[in-house]
Amino acid sequence: MTDSPTTPAADGALLGVSLRQPPSNVDAEQALLGALLTNNKAYDRVSDFLTGAHFANRVNGAIYDAIAKRIEAGMLADPVTLRATLENSGILDAVGGLPYLARLLTATVGIINAGDYGRAIQDAWIRRQLIDIGETIVNSAFGSTDLDGQDQIAAGEEQLFRLATDKGQDGGFTGFDRALASAIETAEKAFRNEGDVSGLTSGLRDFDRKTGGLHPSDLLILAGRPAMGKTALATKIAFSAARALLNAARDKGEGVQPEGAVAIFSLEMSSEQLATRILSEQAEVSGERIRRGDIGQKEFDRFVRVSRELTQIPLVIDDTPAISLSAMRTRCRRLKRTKGLSLVVVDYLQLMRPAVGTRPDNRVLEISMITQGLKAIAKELEVPVIALSQLSRQVESREDKRPMLSDLRESGSIEQDADAVMFVYRDEYYLQQREPKETAYDSSDKYQAALEDWGRKMELVHNKAELILEKQRHGPTGTVQLYFEGQYTRFADLDTVHEEYER
Repeated sequence: MTDSPTTPAADGALLGVSLRQPPSNVDAEQALLGALLTNNKAYDRVSDFLTGAHFANRVNGAIYDAIAKRIEAGMLADPVTLRATLENSGILDAVGGLPYLARLLTATVGIINAGDYGRAIQDAWIRRQLIDIGETIVNSAFGSTDLDGQDQIAAGEEQLFRLATDKGQDGGFTGFDRALASAIETAEKAFRNEGDVSGLTSGLRDFDRKTGGLHPSDLLILAGRPAMGKTALATKIAFSAARALLNAARDKGEGVQPEGAVAIFSLEMSSEQLATRILSEQAEVSGERIRRGDIGQKEFDRFVRVSRELTQIPLVIDDTPAISLSAMRTRCRRLKRTKGLSLVVVDYLQLMRPAVGTRPDNRVLEISMITQGLKAIAKELEVPVIALSQLSRQVESREDKRPMLSDLRESGSIEQDADAVMFVYRDEYYLQQREPKETAYDSSDKYQAALEDWGRKMELVHNKAELILEKQRHGPTGTVQLYFEGQYTRFADLDTVHEEYER
């Protein structure tokens, strides 16, 4: 019979783990402190990632902090200058007083090796943090808590992510030569693409020309009122980017896998609904008719044929409702590690939850935490992130209903964190609601005149949409005219100027 987690055998195994000594490297701590006391220049090799809290021995950590404080103040740090500070604080009492400093000097290492010893100290600290996190997870799972199982998973992932990002191993200055090389590489890519796209294509020609495509580390906000087509436009961009990744892989040769995938976090629609929308657009079969089963054999065959073609597209959908920022971050990191990640689309950010364990005081602060987290995901994973957003109802109270930055819900944080803010707007939607009613006119002639005038206006805006680029950190703003086909909820380029036909 297998022992359950609460049997004596299981308890004994856990007890054996708890009796183990936490990882530490006191020899490395003493050697590094000796190097610092001998030559303060060794501090430059560890100062950007090591703190006194990383030391397993509390006294060693306090000595390190005292050394760091003097060095950063531009003063000499050696046994003589530190004597008064250490004696008055009583730090050395537990290790025998000032003679301990003399022993540190005998354990010194060369300045060249200081960085390696610092890494060893930090590595032991990371392992101790992992043990603490593991114990917290185990205790939460055994004990009573307000969090259910899924939230406990998210909380554990959040702790691990913080440890991975805050351990101090990343960051620091980038040499201008390396930054310049990256800039030249981006410019060369745009040049090879005939000057239009240096980032990932959105599938919209005029948008790509204005922005250069979708760039790594950028957070783009796509906002609009209900029924404007936010989800349809975001899906169009995501699908076009995924298809471009597939085509690029095929151009390199048979069997070559795409370099990355496009991830859609659909918090409002199910994955099946989103897939049906994409199929409807690509097969040119109305989604409404698909749901009703009102399609002929030829249309159904085309529907199946297109669906087979689309199975190769590197597009993944996560339809977890009210997903937390920490869970989203973990899933994106996992996807990047396993399949690669090129674009993230979030539909939409007001339905997200902040990281598990955080309790913002108000909705504005909560949205601010979410947008900052999405920007952090974009930077850490070096991918563009497109987040859909709602607009406040004050749009409806204006005569001109084109959105502005102030219309964003909790606009301050969203506008501040975003690299680009764009609004989708369809004048046809609002004009359609203003169709003249015969009962509002005292004669049929006036009604017919009003109806004809309304019809002329409808012709001007029929199947047209605007993508208003209100903010762009890296380029110009302006409006991109788009074609919108309501039958298939499909956006496309709007051809207003045709090149001269050549025989």
